[in-house]
Amino acid sequence: MAFKEVAIESLEFNPFTKISKEWMLVTAGDEKKSNTMTASWGGVGIMWGKNIATAYIRPQRYTKKFMDETGMYTLSFLSEDYRKALSVCGSEIKNGKIDANPFGLNNRWVPLYNIHKTYAGLRDAYVIAGKEEAEGMLIALTDWMLNTVSTLTDEQIQDMLRSEHGGLNEVFADVYGLTGKKKYLDLAKRFSHRVVLNPLLEKKDQLTGMHANTQIPKVIGFKRIADLDGEKAWSDASDFFWHTVVNNRSVSIGGNSVREHFHKADDFSSMMTSEQGPETCNTYNMLRLTKMLYQTSGDMAYMDYYERALYNHILSSQNPVQGGLVYFTPMRSGHYRVYSQPQSCFWCCVGSGMENHAKYGEMIYASRKDELIVNMFISSVLEWKEYGMTFTQETSFPEKESTRMVLHTDKSKKMKVSFRCPEWIDKSKVAFAVNGKKAEATLTDGYYTIERKWQDGDAIEMTLPMTLRAVQLPDKSSYYSFMYGPIVLAADMGKERLDGQFADDSRGGHIASGPQLPLQNMPVIVGEENNLLGNLKKVSPDKLEFALTGVYPSRYEGMKLKPFYQTHECRYMIYWELVSKEELGQRQKELAEVEKERAQLEQATADMVVCGEQQPESDHFVEMENSVIGSEQGTPWRETRGWFAYKMKSKGKPVNAVRIESFPDAAKDADVYVNEVKIGSVQGKNALHTLLLPKELWKASEWEVKIMRGKSEVTPKFRTVRMVLSRGLLVNE
Repeated sequence: MAFKEVAIESLEFNPFTKISKEWMLVTAGDEKKSNTMTASWGGVGIMWGKNIATAYIRPQRYTKKFMDETGMYTLSFLSEDYRKALSVCGSEIKNGKIDANPFGLNNRWVPLYNIHKTYAGLRDAYVIAGKEEAEGMLIALTDWMLNTVSTLTDEQIQDMLRSEHGGLNEVFADVYGLTGKKKYLDLAKRFSHRVVLNPLLEKKDQLTGMHANTQIPKVIGFKRIADLDGEKAWSDASDFFWHTVVNNRSVSIGGNSVREHFHKADDFSSMMTSEQGPETCNTYNMLRLTKMLYQTSGDMAYMDYYERALYNHILSSQNPVQGGLVYFTPMRSGHYRVYSQPQSCFWCCVGSGMENHAKYGEMIYASRKDELIVNMFISSVLEWKEYGMTFTQETSFPEKESTRMVLHTDKSKKMKVSFRCPEWIDKSKVAFAVNGKKAEATLTDGYYTIERKWQDGDAIEMTLPMTLRAVQLPDKSSYYSFMYGPIVLAADMGKERLDGQFADDSRGGHIASGPQLPLQNMPVIVGEENNLLGNLKKVSPDKLEFALTGVYPSRYEGMKLKPFYQTHECRYMIYWELVSKEELGQRQKELAEVEKERAQLEQATADMVVCGEQQPESDHFVEMENSVIGSEQGTPWRETRGWFAYKMKSKGKPVNAVRIESFPDAAKDADVYVNEVKIGSVQGKNALHTLLLPKELWKASEWEVKIMRGKSEVTPKFRTVRMVLSRGLLVNE
């Protein structure tokens, strides 16, 4: 059964809400400052007007607080960058010139992705804030796109969609929803990427190696088209994607991906070792998809995920004091996060982050005929104008395990009030009271329901007894995260060397690039799975704080765990490895060997590119001719029949060699040039290649590394390129 969203009058959540708005006043209210931030993402001209507009507009929908002039300002704020993006998608594409790759289109950086921000911002300005002029602009711009691609074949459009393009199919479907004109629905379908859609239609998971947040907006579009056009197969495909990502590819906080890409579903080892864990934008979009799937199904699994991701990833992604926003949330034990700064950082996760913290009220309530649904336990005031009723939810959840709902109505009303039964609740201890007296609630399809004739001032109380759970990684490896109710628990591991914790304006400033603490020194739990929860005890009945025992090394015995969303400006730990006493010694030895090799290579490396990964290649200003990317067993690669090149830097470290890693293929070779000087050739039979630089290039601080086809028709598939200091350890590997 379809659920309707109910707007709320006001919202009281936590200090993050206020901080977020104050931070936005700094970032969005000054054109000069805003332009500075746009330039800070390498001058690529990302248009985050959609997020700025929606972050301000959403309170109108959810809290009645809205600054009209800000919405108008945002529309004009985008015009210069918007015209630049339009020039890319104009005459060249209309004339059939399409040179697409994941990072660009016709030698411009993801112009369709940029343009989507404007389309989506105009949609929100009209749909949420009622800006009539935004609707006209949106329709006119959609007509422009319709005309631009009118001469292209479906094959040409699908080729173009290899370039990241956000959720253009969703926006075009929305224009169909606004106008009823089928030409816009047809456009939405033409802009639906079949490389992603077709396997999902067949219930196949072929996501490994794909750039994660490029795909999620496409799936949102598939679902939107399905809802408007009755395409059940497309809706089922979206649902299959959601279950695949949530159940098989996500960690306990609700996030997914490593280094922005989907790793193998049966191997989370990179998640446990990388400093680039789940990206906040991914969860922002997964929550959008979750909302859509819930509204057409009412399935509680969607709300369980929504709550988990909201409290543990989204809420944790903003610094509660400084207000900065987080890009990557590493799962690597003992690592840390980086926070944006208003005048130097404007990443994608800042744009979506401003929306995240302006819409905590979005999924608290829903409705069916003569029934109010309470899905989230968040203090708020609901003004249900259709029924002439007001509902005030009073709660300190999750710090307190209860909620109270007070009803106000001009006249008595018989109706149902239903409360979600979450996956984490202890059903045997759930209790209800109405006006202080015990009341019976019927549990049906995941909801506790009380039906009666309600009077003004009636109050409903519900207990929310939380349970403690140990959540294993989806690949069934021996790593566990602890949850109390919907809350992921974490340990503060200290403040040692939080290098770059508050990001600068560099291309890699969003990455926590400080020292990675040796994993063999991180605490592990020694014991058996069936006794795991026995190691965790609540410190106080009034605090969400636990003590963990049975830990090695012994100095960590009794280490304190608290909600991850309260864990900031420190190194932290979310997953613990479980080992038996017999396994402990061998496991420590294995970790030490791996960490020693990693540390040696990291120490020798000044700069590195992962070939075929979108952000690292973009960060290094990739250029190419006749080059393609792919993935083999979850490992990205790039090969070429022409050439490709990266801009590399020393970052203050000594460099005398280029270290290149590839998949072995004896039939292939390549030539390597640095600053237009050939430094050697790569023979495909080897996996590792270290080429010494001429001495005259040792003192340079920047290099262009170009890999060209050699004697074979195509080069080997390259995995990484590093600028290194070779002291004999890396040569002739």
